[in-house]
Order: sequence, then C-alpha cells, then structure tokens
Amino acid sequence: MRVLAVVPARGGSAGVPLKNLATVGGVPLVARAVRACLRAELIDQVVVSTDHAGIAETARQAGALVVERPEELSGATASSESAVLHALDALGEEPEVVVLVQCTSAFIDPADLSAAVRRVLDGEADSVVSGLPTHEFLWTAAGRGVNHDPAVRPRRQDREPQFRENGAFYAMRASGLREHGHRFFGTVAVQSVPTRHAIEIDDPEDLELVRALAPFVDQPEPIDVDAVITDFDGVHTDDRAYVDSEGREMVLVSRSDGMGVSLLRRAGVKVLVMSTEHNPVVAARARKLGVPVLQGLADKRTVLRDWLAIEGLDPARVAYVGNDVNDLGPMAEVGWPVAVPDAHPKVRAAARVVLTRVGGSGAVRELCDRVMAARPAPAPVAPATPLVPGTPAPATVPTLDSPASPAVRSLGAAVQDRPRTAPAPVAIGDVLVGDGLPVYVIGEIGINHNGDLNLARRLIDVAADAGCQAVKFQKRTPSICVPEEQKGQIRQTPWGEMTYLEYKERTEFGVDEYRQIAKYCDERGLHWFASPWDVPSVEFLEEMGVLVHKVASAGVADHELLRALAATGKPIILSTGMSTLPEIDRAVEILGTSDLIMMHATSTYPLPPEEANLRTITTLKDRYGVPVGYSGHERGLQISLAAVTLGAVCVERHITLDRTMWGSDHAASLEPSGLEHLVRDIRIIEQALGDGVKRVFPGEEAPKARLRRVTA
Repeated sequence: MRVLAVVPARGGSAGVPLKNLATVGGVPLVARAVRACLRAELIDQVVVSTDHAGIAETARQAGALVVERPEELSGATASSESAVLHALDALGEEPEVVVLVQCTSAFIDPADLSAAVRRVLDGEADSVVSGLPTHEFLWTAAGRGVNHDPAVRPRRQDREPQFRENGAFYAMRASGLREHGHRFFGTVAVQSVPTRHAIEIDDPEDLELVRALAPFVDQPEPIDVDAVITDFDGVHTDDRAYVDSEGREMVLVSRSDGMGVSLLRRAGVKVLVMSTEHNPVVAARARKLGVPVLQGLADKRTVLRDWLAIEGLDPARVAYVGNDVNDLGPMAEVGWPVAVPDAHPKVRAAARVVLTRVGGSGAVRELCDRVMAARPAPAPVAPATPLVPGTPAPATVPTLDSPASPAVRSLGAAVQDRPRTAPAPVAIGDVLVGDGLPVYVIGEIGINHNGDLNLARRLIDVAADAGCQAVKFQKRTPSICVPEEQKGQIRQTPWGEMTYLEYKERTEFGVDEYRQIAKYCDERGLHWFASPWDVPSVEFLEEMGVLVHKVASAGVADHELLRALAATGKPIILSTGMSTLPEIDRAVEILGTSDLIMMHATSTYPLPPEEANLRTITTLKDRYGVPVGYSGHERGLQISLAAVTLGAVCVERHITLDRTMWGSDHAASLEPSGLEHLVRDIRIIEQALGDGVKRVFPGEEAPKARLRRVTA
C-alpha cells in the first residue's frame, strides 16, 4: 500500500450536532469524503477514524475501513494528526503517503486528491495542502493592511495570487508526519481548488449553503433502481393550478416527462404516481403517461410500504421524488429519496439526490434520464431494409405473387414455431402499447365528420373527455380510391344531388383542415393519425408528421400501399378484417413485425356477436408475436370489454355525436356517453386483472385474522 487516506470523523461537534452524518445532496458528509477518496486514482485504501457507532456504520457502507478512535483522542481539543497517527498504528502498515481528508468539505474532487498525492510521490513536496487562490486584501481589526500596503494598491492582474487554506485535504509523507508530529514539514506546496469546492462547514448556515449548491456542484450519478414513485403536485407540475370560469382545474406539465416515463417502462422499470389529493387532473395525466396512480392518500408512507411488499420490490432499489413535508415519510422508506430543487428545505435535506429542474419543467424527465443511465444499453438491432413503393422487391426477398410462394410458406412455418413469450411493446409517441400496459383507446372519427371541421373538433372533444389516447381519421385520394364505375353515379347528399366522386371529394379534408386538427388534438392531449387508402395519402400523412399509420382492413392485400407504409419506418397498426391468414402472412412479410400492432376485426357493420370470434386475438398474438388489439363495429360495449379481458392491448371504436346522423358509419358508432363508459370500464378491468400472482392483499389481513381458523 503506497497511499492511505484517513478521514477523522468524531461524533461530537460544537457548531452542527453530529455534523459528519449531516446529509448534503442526500449523502452523509462522512460518506461523501469516503467516496471522493475511493474515486481518487492514486489512493489505495480509505480509513475512517471515529468514536461513533452511527458514523462507523455509514463509513462501512460507503466502502471504508473503520478504526475505533479512543476516548482520549476524541475530544474537542484532540488534533487531527493524532487521529491519523493512531490509525496508522492500528493498521500496522506504513504507507509512503498518507492523506488527511476532512468531512467538513462537502465537495472534494478526486482529481485534486490524486494531484496532491502525485506531487508528494514525485518529490515535488513533502506536504501538500488544499487552498483556494485569492487576490483579496486582508485587514486587521485595527485597520492595518495584512498582505498589502494601503498606500499602494496594485491591480489584480499585477499581483500573484495567495492561497487560503480551506481544510479539505492534506497529503504528506507518512515518515515525515511521524517525525514531526504535524502535517506541515519540509517543502510545503498548495494544491489549488476551485471556489465552488472550497466551502468549509462550521455552522448551520454553512450547511444550508452547501446543500443549496449541491445540485449545481455535484456530478449527476446514475440512479440504479427498479421502480420510480413520484408525488404529483410540485413534481409533475409547478405546484400551481389554473381554474377556468366553470371551476375546472388545469395544470402545467412537461411533454419531455412523458417520453422519459415511456423509456422507463420500456426498460422494465415500474412507475407509480402517488397523490395526497383526489383530483381528476392527476388521473388524466397518469392515464396519458400509461402509469398507475394512487390518490387521496392520508398516509403515503404506509401505502408505499404495502405497494412495495405487493410488488416484491427491494426498497433500497426504489426512488421516490417529492417536494413537500408530506413526502418525508415515503422518502424515508426508499434507498433513493429525491427532491426537486424548489422543495421544502426539510425535503431537500432528506434527499439523496436533488434534481436541477423544477416540477413542470422536466424534473421527472431528468430523473428518468439518470435512471436510464444506470441501465444496460440495449443490444443493437439490425435495421430492416424498407421497400420503396413502385420498385421490385430485393432479390433476397421472395415476391408474393402466389399464395404458395416460398416466402409465405416459410413465414407460416416460422410463426407456428414462435416461442410463446410476451410480444415487445410498441412506442407510439410517448405512449407504450403492449401486454401489461394500459389499453390504448382510439376513438375512430373516420369519415363521421362529414367534411365538417367543426364537427371533427366536437368529436375530438368527445374522445378527449372520455379519456381516449388517440383519434383516427381516414385519408383517401378519391380519384384513385373510387372505382371507375361508381365515379359518375348520382347520390343524394346533405348538400344536394351530386356524383359519388364529387361527394367523396366534398367530405375529404386537406392540408389546412388537418393542420387545425393536429393543433387541436395537441391542445386536448391526444395523438391523431389516419388510415391512408392509397400511396399519395401515405405521402400526405407523412408531411403532416403523424406518429403512426393504420392499415384499414380493406388495405391488407394492397401490397403497393403496404410497401409505402413500410418505407416510412413508423409504427404500423394493421387491421385484419375480411382477411385470411395467408393474406395476413403476406402483409406481415412486407411490414415486418418490428413496431407492428395487429387489430383483430370483423368487417361487418354492425357486428353480430356470433361473428366477433374474439379468440382470434390469441391466435394472432401466438402466430405473429406482436401486440394485438381489437377494432370493433358492434353495438354496445360487451364485446369490446371482453376483448380487453382476452388481452387486447388497444381498442378502436367508431365515435359519433348521434347514431342517427347522415353517413355510412354512424349507426355502428358509439355516442359520447357510450365511449365514456367504455373507457371507464376498460380501466376498471385493467385494475381487476392484476398480475396473476396469488397473494394476500392488505385489505384481507383484518378479515383473515378474524375469520381464519387454524387447526393443528
């Protein structure tokens, strides 16, 4: 052992009681000193000399050896050198260099420690002290200049800096320390440290100062946890509420938080929102994030403890982020208590990590990024080669002109042998769609807007108010999609008599309408997309920047359309109505299974129960290994709800203001109250399904104790 670091840490302290256990950035000062030494490249071993059991345990947990400090060396008048010499004797080893490191400096740079040690090892100095460079003029109380002549005041740039000893660390030859009995001997040098690292903690004001600086000075470390629990007000929001004239609350949140939460869920990190209040705003935001929420909690600590037990989580591997005193209880239960920077002072003091971003401005995203930094990087996946519309398939990809093509036969064989594992979820914007995640509910406006932008807005409101995550439209180029024999046919419409082609063009939205739709959906917190019925419509929707594309059941066999969609690289939702398995096989070979969601559907309007065939959801999931949802055209809610119990990861239903309105799809659509009940019941079913692990829930404990008979 060439270099030993000794950290003296008495239990007594006049200025700040038990100062060495006081936390800065959620870490006790003694642990911060030990960590700095362990990270210093040239330090071989770290010892903490203490007379206090709590300090000793904290030091061990931080990775240091502990030397029990005798009472005669633990008083207020005992020198730090005496603790270092005692530690050397207790170890029975004589290092070449010994470093005295003080807990009173919260911000010690390991690089500075190694630089000081290097100067001793290289013979540049016998003793090195940490110091802050300064050009300050010093005065005595009597008004005399200490380091300057008051009559001659040279400019700062004309003066050499002097150094103020800051007490952070001292590196010295161990033999010289033994010979002289103090830390300054032989050639003494100063290791310069930056101003932000040079604060000594002597009184409570110093402690508050370094706690306030910690978020800006500390290097962010990865947060290695299996679950993240957050308070809502002040963490997801800026702790303010906006109330409109009708008494409805709105809050400010950060869009970046949504992507951060999505990344956590995709990485398998559990996420939970806890709130003392019961507020529909909290539920709506949690639903958008796709995470569970517990509201109206009088005792968050007890509820958190029960949730951790039910989920089988190690509290030491859980992060909880809060902002006010009611978060202190749950923060004490976990290994990673986290606070936002504007949290109550008691919360900041209790935090292991203080974030740099405030609530509503990316605090949750910052936490998510630090959690993801501790996760292993995903294995690289070879990108699929998209097929460009209008070009032949590559030579390595068999063409699909015949149902008996080798490609179709090999795909059929492959899907039959696919392992029965849960399909990987698909990210649509900031929402993950897949098994075990909240059902993605799509309100299909389709063509029920009847070409009226105001009606489209009202239907968007219906979807948002019901709790949907998305609305879907249909996009056509009528001159391509309308069959030649139908173009000139005369139709009676709400706008008078016109040809069928004129009618389809009259009801089709263009760029201006879809820009307004996109803006309004964004304001209402909804995704929007459409089913393109032809290649120009794919190009149109790409220009509009949709997050995902939907293949209508009518497009399953349109290979040119499928190739255009595959070339976008966007997630695809594939409806399978009016399709055979070989037809779906051919579609899947073009689209691939990465970022593909299938929708079981029966294209009968309205759908009779005997044609629903819901067990096909399982068939499709097993055959293709992708998430599978349900696109329903039935009257009522029962079939859609049954699809959820069978594992549908998303549900799509046509929506209308009134089923008696003019148009082909209104009769098989849900009215506003029906859609609201559908979403409500889906969320109830999600909660009721649970995770399949048999356990005794907290609510059963009292009845069990009262009713269970135990016999020998």
